Amino acid sequence: MKEIREIEGVIVQPLKQITDQRGSVLHMLRNDWSHFKTFGEIYFSEINPGVVKAWKQHKEQVQNLAVPIGKIRLVIFDDRPQSHTRGSIVEYRVGRPDDYNLIQIPPGLWYGFQALNNETSLIANCPDKPHDPAEAESLPQDSDKIPYHWGPAK
Repeated sequence: MKEIREIEGVIVQPLKQITDQRGSVLHMLRNDWSHFKTFGEIYFSEINPGVVKAWKQHKEQVQNLAVPIGKIRLVIFDDRPQSHTRGSIVEYRVGRPDDYNLIQIPPGLWYGFQALNNETSLIANCPDKPHDPAEAESLPQDSDKIPYHWGPAK
């Protein structure tokens, strides 16, 4: 496994949080950002404390993920044949308040998440295409194809 801090094509963008005594407004994605392509759908995925949801790969769909509630560990594995970062695994902590970022995952990368802390986390995803089960592939979290071991949530 290569020691690398970034994976080719993955974008991490800090997101704006406007907070006052009444609550917060949380930005996620704008159509005037350079990395915005198009809108496919938006959906939310809950992850219970300590639970792992892995592994998923999209052949064509770009993922745009943010975590407005809770905190997760997002792990991305690159096994794309033509990628300069092939064989790399990168972990991201994503969530509020300190790590509120948009993570854009291009097609062809394997990814999974684990809820951290003792609360249910909420992932917002705004992919560039509507969901199509035929363009996605899944593997179990302990697959030998991906050299990563999900440890306890920290």
